Amino acid sequence: MQFLRSLWLFIQDQVLGMKWLNVLIGDLLSLLGVDTASRLGGSIQFFVYDVVKITVLLCFLISVISYIQSYFPPERSKRILGRSHGIGANIISAFCSAFPFAASMCVPSGSNFFTREKVVEFLKQINR
Repeated sequence: MQFLRSLWLFIQDQVLGMKWLNVLIGDLLSLLGVDTASRLGGSIQFFVYDVVKITVLLCFLISVISYIQSYFPPERSKRILGRSHGIGANIISAFCSAFPFAASMCVPSGSNFFTREKVVEFLKQINR
């Protein structure tokens, strides 16, 4: 049981918390002559750590969402969402409005939503 606890703490601190990255950035700043114990050095360390951590997490999230989207073409998503009526539709719309960042994550991989044929078909429907 102690092994599982140690393993979980390692995963939580080092993998998910990215404490290794904070130590690495602190060591690199120390090599450059920045005192990370001072206010300015600590601020620089925190800023660099946070920028790198957020960038890595966003890239990972975008990659995972793009991979998942490759198995769900827009037609299949519309068909799945089109079956929802009543309380199911309300739950889905509440989820989508509560997490609007998911829509912004779709932009890099969402180029397949607007193909030339779909745009032409849409314009023909409007002009009828």
